[in-house]
Amino acid sequence: MTLSKFVDKLPTIKTIKPTGKIDGADYYQIRIQQFKQKLHRDLDKTTVWGFEGNYPGPTIEVKMNELIKVKWINDLPEKHLLPVDTTVHGAEANKPRVRTVIHLHGGVVRPDSDGYPDAWYTKEYKEVGPAFTRKIYDYPNRQRGTTLWYHAHAIGITRLNVYAGIAGAYIIRDPFEEWFNLPKGRYEKLLFIQDRSFNDDGSYYYPTEPKPPVPDVYPSVVPDFFGENILVNGKVWPYLEVEPRKYRFRIINGSNSRFYRMRFSSGQPFYQIGTDGGLLSSPVITSQILLAPAERADVIVDFTRFMGQSIVMTNDAPSPYPRGNPVDLDTDGQIMQFRVSLPLSGCDFSNIPYKLSTIMPLHENHARLVRNLTLVRETDKYNRAFLLLDGKRWDDPITIKPKLGSIEVWNLINLANSTHPIHIHLVNFQILRRQPFDVEYYKKTGKILVTGQAVLPELNERGWKDTVRANPGEITTIIMRFAPYSGLYPWHCHILEHEDHEMMRPYEIIH
Repeated sequence: MTLSKFVDKLPTIKTIKPTGKIDGADYYQIRIQQFKQKLHRDLDKTTVWGFEGNYPGPTIEVKMNELIKVKWINDLPEKHLLPVDTTVHGAEANKPRVRTVIHLHGGVVRPDSDGYPDAWYTKEYKEVGPAFTRKIYDYPNRQRGTTLWYHAHAIGITRLNVYAGIAGAYIIRDPFEEWFNLPKGRYEKLLFIQDRSFNDDGSYYYPTEPKPPVPDVYPSVVPDFFGENILVNGKVWPYLEVEPRKYRFRIINGSNSRFYRMRFSSGQPFYQIGTDGGLLSSPVITSQILLAPAERADVIVDFTRFMGQSIVMTNDAPSPYPRGNPVDLDTDGQIMQFRVSLPLSGCDFSNIPYKLSTIMPLHENHARLVRNLTLVRETDKYNRAFLLLDGKRWDDPITIKPKLGSIEVWNLINLANSTHPIHIHLVNFQILRRQPFDVEYYKKTGKILVTGQAVLPELNERGWKDTVRANPGEITTIIMRFAPYSGLYPWHCHILEHEDHEMMRPYEIIH
């Protein structure tokens, strides 16, 4: 089905208000529901999952250091919206098909509020997973101002729950930003990007088997999935009318597998001011921004010189990234349109400051431990692609046990054939470098033979990160401090089809 582009306005995602207070903290009750929503002018209403009747979910907006409490209420029906593969670990036939738990991606929270994959629960908590399950989550927000997002995280079905619509934005505001006079109010917009495919009746299409199909397994997990329709804030290829002035956009890649390498058809630059973990030290002027699933970018775009023009935000990232199929310029090669058509409502006094924040570097010589961790592609017993972290599965014994407060360096050694966005719960890290190496030599000998110079991270990656692109044939080196909490957390690939099919491991911070 071919849908017309730029016929629907970009929706503004509403900000949810607290339900009340508990122990002096703002308290939210947020229901996860099934409902119908119109995603394009020419589509019948689509049955989706979301929060409080909204897909994507409403934005939670908090102040830095302000504790809030959230009760995520599973109000979903008993039948899943999408096909569940019961051969996937954690989604076996004896498990409820519909279960969920919510993870605040990038949140610095205690383990029992993190949304651990095994901490799932069903409607009214009739059944709960094997891990700790609590009904009210604490989010202390003792971290830098930034754009986070929340999404489903139940083991074995994260790809399905997020694709169905269980995701939303979470903004931590730092009062210090007011000094910068950045674009704000109606000149600050959230752009929540996802890709979807549709059946003729407007329902979601999600594949039920890989290509070639797997005998004896139906429905089956697939190694990745790329929808041909790009949605922003829950609309397919929307447009946004803007004034000829500066705007701030908080961009979230909420897709299951798709990378986006974004540019403007006008050739104008992005002024990137922030990344996963908040503001960069200084703005980065760039003609393109590459976002893997789960990565975020905080940017300023200046439309001052473009009055009367219609500008398309394009995408040219191959799928899978970086060696996969090129984009179709008529479909996934376009994201949304900006129409510089509104009259200027007043003088634009907003600013792009030269200095934004101080990024204190972590030093390798302070690291307690250096770990070499492989990203490997194997096949499972059904001969399906099977991607693993360090050759281990979710239920294998825990091998990573950092000491609370310690600094570690991780070398992510990618032996597979695509880029994996690696997300580590709880911590923010810094990227030190990437270096090419001989993959075949490593597979034969287990030894690293570098084949080129180490390269520093891109300028717009030189801030605090919670998700890093580990490219094929490269060693991606990151450094982090494991604080402020001890306990059990996951780390995983954020291509959700990979995460669900064992590319996820627990680690435990110990005293």
